[in-house]
Amino acid sequence: MAEVEIPSYFLCPISLEIMRDPVTLPTGITFDRHSIERWIAARKPGAAAPTCPVTKQPLPTLDLTPNHTVRSLIKSWCTANATLGVEPIRSPRPPVDAAHVTHLLDAACSPVSRIAALRQLREIVNESDANRRCVESSSSAVEFLTAVVTESDRSGDERDEALAVLCSLVQSSERLPPLGNLVLKCSVFLESLFSALGSLRNQSRAHAAILLRAVVSSASPTKLLCIKEAHLQEVVNVVRDRLSSQATRAGLHVLLVVSTCGRNRLKAVRAGAVRLLVEILLEEGDKRTAEMALALLDKLCRCAEGRAELVGHAAGVAVVSKKVLRVSPVGSERAMRVLEKLCRFSATAALLQEMVEVGAVSKICLVLQVECGDKAKEKAREMLKMHAGAWRNSRCLSPQFLVSYPAHATPHSRR
Repeated sequence: MAEVEIPSYFLCPISLEIMRDPVTLPTGITFDRHSIERWIAARKPGAAAPTCPVTKQPLPTLDLTPNHTVRSLIKSWCTANATLGVEPIRSPRPPVDAAHVTHLLDAACSPVSRIAALRQLREIVNESDANRRCVESSSSAVEFLTAVVTESDRSGDERDEALAVLCSLVQSSERLPPLGNLVLKCSVFLESLFSALGSLRNQSRAHAAILLRAVVSSASPTKLLCIKEAHLQEVVNVVRDRLSSQATRAGLHVLLVVSTCGRNRLKAVRAGAVRLLVEILLEEGDKRTAEMALALLDKLCRCAEGRAELVGHAAGVAVVSKKVLRVSPVGSERAMRVLEKLCRFSATAALLQEMVEVGAVSKICLVLQVECGDKAKEKAREMLKMHAGAWRNSRCLSPQFLVSYPAHATPHSRR
C-alpha cells in the first residue's frame, strides 16, 4: 500500500485518508462522512454556524449529499490495485434510527439473542457518529447497558460488550456530564466499574477505566469519600499495566479527582500511587502523562504519608527535580510545588543534602535565572529563603543568591 500513489481527489481533506463514504457539502467540497460529521459535531453549543473546513465559507445547511461518482471511482481504483495491497471499500450502511435501537434492545432482553444483540449494538455505535448519537439519545439504551454491567447474573461476555458500548458513548463528543449523571443514578454502578478493573480481560479493564473517568468527574464529594483503598489499588494496577494510553490517562484522572478529598489521599498512597508516579516519571513518557503524574504527586504530597513515600523512594526527589524545565511550563510549576512541600514540611538534614546531590538545588537556582512561570519562580524563592543556610556551601549557589538569602536564614517550621 505504501508504494501505491493514491489520487489526491480520493483523499478526505480532513483525515487525508481514502474516503470510505464520500459526501459533498453545499460548498461543493467532498469529504468522508465520518470526518465531516465529527467536524460539525465538534462545534460548541451557541457558536456561529459551522463553516466548510476547506473554503471557510458558512454552511447554509448541514445537508450531506452522497457523492456516488467519487465513490464509484474509488471502489474501481481499489479493485484494480487489490494485488498491490489496497483493501476494498465496503458499501456504507444507512444510519440507524430510534426504532432500530429499540428493536436491538428488545432482542437483548432475550437470553437466546442477548450476546448477538449487544455485539450488533457495539458495531453500529462504532460505525458512525450519527449512530452513536442515536444510541446515546436513548435513555433506555444507556439504562439497559448499565444494568448489564451491574447485575450479578450476567455473563462475563455480556458485561464486556456492555462496557465497550458505554465506553464508546463516553468518548464521543462533549456529552460526558449527562451520561455521567445518568449512570450515577444506579447506586451500584461505581462498584461494578471498580470490580471490572480486576477483570482478566485487559480490554474490559481499559473500558472500565475510561468509564470511571466520566463517572467520578460527575460524582459528589460524599460519593468519592466512599471509595475504598482496594478500589484505588485496582486503578493503580490498571495504570501500571499500561493497557493503553487512554486507559493510563483515565486512571490518572480518576486518582486526581478522588484525591481532591483529603481522606482519599492516604488511601491512594497506601495503594501504591506515589511509587507508581515515580515509575511513570522515570519512563520519559509523553508530556501530558508527565503533567498529570506531577499534578497527582502534588496532591498526594499534601499528606505526610505521601511526602514520606516520595522521600523514601531512591529516585523520588531526583526524578521530580529532573522534570523541572524539561516537560512544560505547567509541568515545571507542578514539580516545583512538590519540591516546595518537601522543603516546607519534610526538610530533614538528609533530605536537604540529597537535594544538593541530585541537582534539585541547581534547578531551583536555574528557575530564577531563565524564562519561567511566575508561580515556579515564587516557589524557588520560598525554598531558598527557607534553606539558604543549609545550602550555602553548595557550588550551585552563586554569591548573588547568598546575598539575597543570608546564612542566618533558618528552615521553616516542619510538621
